[in-house]
Amino acid sequence: MQNPKIRLMCVTGVFTALIYVLTAYLHVPSHMGYVHVGDGLIFLAACMLPTPYAMFAGAAGAALADCLTGFVIWAPASAIIKGLTVLFFTAYSGKILSRRNFLALLPAAALCIGGYYLYEAILTGNFISPATDIPGNLIQSVFSSVLFVLLGLGFDRFHMKNIIFSGRSRS
Repeated sequence: MQNPKIRLMCVTGVFTALIYVLTAYLHVPSHMGYVHVGDGLIFLAACMLPTPYAMFAGAAGAALADCLTGFVIWAPASAIIKGLTVLFFTAYSGKILSRRNFLALLPAAALCIGGYYLYEAILTGNFISPATDIPGNLIQSVFSSVLFVLLGLGFDRFHMKNIIFSGRSRS
């Protein structure tokens, strides 16, 4: 595939699908909906793709998961929160696990926890009961961060970023 724009769109589509699958099908149900590790793929997409493409993958993958698993009410929040989460990371580094991307896990967790708290508080008009969702969102952020670090280590070790975007294997 010679056209870099087409390669970028294809990789974005793959990330969107992976985010959807990890969010919709690899989750643990909870009183608030479910806890998943799909954010780990959003973080990875943010470190591999240019910002607009990563924002699309995160927002679309997360919103699709909400819409197709019966949690449509959460789709607007997911699209906004997951799209904005990408902004903490950078794809400009040659490595996925750069210092900035590792530190980005903290504001990404804060945005997830705070964003869903605020969304539920606005929806319900109650700023007390959404606090019960904070532990679930914290757990989700921790497990997604662990997945991201593990994938990042593997991708960096095997130079996957170069392989995916150059189209050549490392020889």
